[in-house]
Amino acid sequence: MRGRRKYLYSLGCAACGLVLLTAAPPQFSESKWSLIIEAGDLAAAKAAVRSVGGAITHELGIINAVAARLSSAQRARLEGGLRGLRVHEDRTVGLAAPNGNGGNGTPRTVFPTWVGANLLHDQGVTGSGVTLAILDSGYFSHAALQRDAANQSRLLAHYDAILDQDLPVVGQISSDGSGHGAHVTGTAVSSVQADSNDSFNGIAPDAGLVIVKAFDDAGYSTYADVIRGLDWIVAHRAAHDIRVLNLSFSAEPRSWYWDDPLNRAVMRAWQAGIVVVVSAGNGGPDPMTIGVPANLPYVITVGAASDAVTPKKDEDDFLASFSAVGPTVEGFIKPELVAPGGHILSLMDRNSTYAIAHPEYSRSNNYFTMSGTSPAAAVVSGVAALMLQADPWLGPDDVKCRLMIAAHPAVDPDTGLLAYSVLQQGSGLVNAWDAVYETELGCANGGLDIDLDLDGVEHYSGPVRMNENGEFYILGKGYEWSGFYYDPAGLPYVGGIPWVDAVPWVDGIPWVDGIPWVDGIPWVDGIPWVDGDPYPDGTPWTDGIPWVDGIPWVDGVVWTDQLTESAAINHWVDQE
Repeated sequence: MRGRRKYLYSLGCAACGLVLLTAAPPQFSESKWSLIIEAGDLAAAKAAVRSVGGAITHELGIINAVAARLSSAQRARLEGGLRGLRVHEDRTVGLAAPNGNGGNGTPRTVFPTWVGANLLHDQGVTGSGVTLAILDSGYFSHAALQRDAANQSRLLAHYDAILDQDLPVVGQISSDGSGHGAHVTGTAVSSVQADSNDSFNGIAPDAGLVIVKAFDDAGYSTYADVIRGLDWIVAHRAAHDIRVLNLSFSAEPRSWYWDDPLNRAVMRAWQAGIVVVVSAGNGGPDPMTIGVPANLPYVITVGAASDAVTPKKDEDDFLASFSAVGPTVEGFIKPELVAPGGHILSLMDRNSTYAIAHPEYSRSNNYFTMSGTSPAAAVVSGVAALMLQADPWLGPDDVKCRLMIAAHPAVDPDTGLLAYSVLQQGSGLVNAWDAVYETELGCANGGLDIDLDLDGVEHYSGPVRMNENGEFYILGKGYEWSGFYYDPAGLPYVGGIPWVDAVPWVDGIPWVDGIPWVDGIPWVDGIPWVDGDPYPDGTPWTDGIPWVDGIPWVDGVVWTDQLTESAAINHWVDQE
């Protein structure tokens, strides 16, 4: 694990998404701090701040916290005189610069066809009756977003978490000065019919829509504003029947997953019954580059694949080199799956910050091409909406289970073995058709208890370990890595290594100069997983994770020291 750097660049890039930047805490004057204070309940957090004379700026009931401005003396009294509090710097949040290729042409997208969503559209499975919430940089007032395929208004709510106010849902109400939010929203739900075959530009063209703006026109925000947006979503879940939440942003982890206040807010959303889909981040191809909140074991973390700009040619598809790779610090396998994230064409206001700064990536009719794990997450959010239309009773764990079981792993066409490890591609490429018609249940988040986790009673580690040579391996069940294959159903081994002492990877696999990225791979069905259980269960946390000694925040000081590191958002990735 790399140590702390003076300049911490974003994990995102070309539309990987919104990126949490590790910057100096916002200071409103030389002697004022912006902090997030957690307590046993909201009233206690408010009372603690008021007891030292601090000024409360945000009430964050979702995590029993407030954001507040305090002087250095007030902060010292707060941290030194009161017990049962958690004090965090209010981190800066920002958007990474986009990357892509441009040109002119018709607004026809290919990713719905690549994942099989178009076949479901033909059967009337279009996300109708399912509400998708998108927390991002705001809303673009475009007919394909404002209205569904039947020309019915589908924007149910529009909340600005920065201003803490509801915005109108009719008329000219664009709030996305950045452009990122529009691109993500269009990928998930655009109702434009692109050609004579009635092919839609979005995955779930009839889904209901809730927009939460938490990022300004320059692409920046704070932890406090993002958490306030999550708080609003959970509070209004029942009123708008919010079933899916898309979070296309990523940050470098600075604590255990359970200690991060933004992560805990996301856990509250999952606990409330919302399917949370998160971009993995664009820090690949190195291992252990999964960001926050993608490092949460509960949520659906999505990496990116590309069709090499040859949508009718499967043999040259590949996993994007920028796509973040697991494991997490706590040993969990991430991402869960991958989705189209290369050169994604979607909506964006031509007057937005991104479109003006990068006109070479713009196309006609307010369209823009970008790459990253942000649009990949939006694809999976749309697929989740299709699944919930077909089976409204599914819970978040059920949706995650079926998405993973139905995914198509990438295999080497010469050997028939996995082309990428499960730490790179998860269960494989999302397949909307198979996910909707999958019947498996109970195969995701086994061994985890989100109630105990949030209550601080028990936290969890995953099955990935590292041996003394710095090689990763997975404990417990049969898994495939390129060249290694174990068939739990008892079928013949295919050029692989037999199961030895219940460890399928036999002394691990070294990460030497990264794992080879295969240029041409098919995404196939039929690779057997383990009795319908794609990943091993989580286990109660112990101190036995072997790589923690090199992590600068192990002692728990990161959230309370002065975050003086500079920040930059110039970490781009090449278009893929």
